[in-house]
Amino acid sequence: MTQPSPRPPAPTARILLVDDHPLVREGLTLRISRQPNLSVCGEASTLAEALQQFEQHRPDLVIVDITLKDGNGLDLIQRLKSREPAVRILVLSMHDESVYAERALRAGALGYINKQEARELVIDAILRVLEGKLYLSPAAQERLLTVASRGPEELLRPAVSTLTNRELEVFEAIGRGLTTSEIAKQLHLSIKTVETHRQRVKAKLNLTTSAELAREAVQWVLTQS
Repeated sequence: MTQPSPRPPAPTARILLVDDHPLVREGLTLRISRQPNLSVCGEASTLAEALQQFEQHRPDLVIVDITLKDGNGLDLIQRLKSREPAVRILVLSMHDESVYAERALRAGALGYINKQEARELVIDAILRVLEGKLYLSPAAQERLLTVASRGPEELLRPAVSTLTNRELEVFEAIGRGLTTSEIAKQLHLSIKTVETHRQRVKAKLNLTTSAELAREAVQWVLTQS
């Protein structure tokens, strides 16, 4: 009697880690390496490095932080999806999920997990996103369902959530102590454009002076760290 052929082993999913903290990447690599059929194929700490590593390895999944040394994770997500629409992306960040989760999904990510929850949940999140399924905390899922059923005007959202992605980048940079010229250089914008974003942020947050803007921005950055 002919014995059935053994099933071939499941292919190993290759994961690219993008985070500007080496200890975070080290911890993720250790945890991922313990899982069958998962491997870390590359690491990056900046947006530029991430794009280079992506072209080199063409990973199945990219884990992205929101804040990078030379840019914003939301921008990176959009760039990666434009290069390879099929790539799966999971955001792993300390930033407020109520502000960033929906933005990450709109940019092209399939999941969002807070670093404070990552120790217990990151492998589940990785596996779910690799299957092409959405991964969010129960609170974020309920929020998105509310938006879908009632419309965003029904939600009592943080004022910061009304900012556009670019305005949020400028706001965060202000909170990190960058000058207008430094923000312009980092974001590849003109000084005039940065000033326009500053004025729009002040208007949306109901702030009057630059000092009020700076205080609010610093407080925001502190709550996200």
